[in-house]
Amino acid sequence: MIPMLLQAAAYTKDYTAAWALMGAAIGAGIAVVGAGIGIAGVGGKAVEAMARQPEMAGRVGTQGLIFAALVEGAALIAIVVAFLVVGKF
Repeated sequence: MIPMLLQAAAYTKDYTAAWALMGAAIGAGIAVVGAGIGIAGVGGKAVEAMARQPEMAGRVGTQGLIFAALVEGAALIAIVVAFLVVGKF
C-alpha cells in the first residue's frame, strides 16, 4: 500500500513539473510573439511619422529605436523567467 502511494506521489510531481515547463514555454512564446507585434507597430508608426515630417526623421528614428529596445527588453525578461522556471525542475 505504501509503495503505491509513493509511486502516485512521484507521478503527481512529474506531472506538476511537466505542466510548469509547458507553461513556461507557452509564456515565453507569447511574450516573443507580443514583442514582435509591438516592435512592428513601433517601426511602422516611426516610418509613418518620418514620411509625414521628413525634417524630424533623425529624432523619430532614434526614439523609435529606444522604444523598440524597451519592448524587446520586456520579452527578454519573460524569457529569463521561463529559463528560471525550467532550471527549478
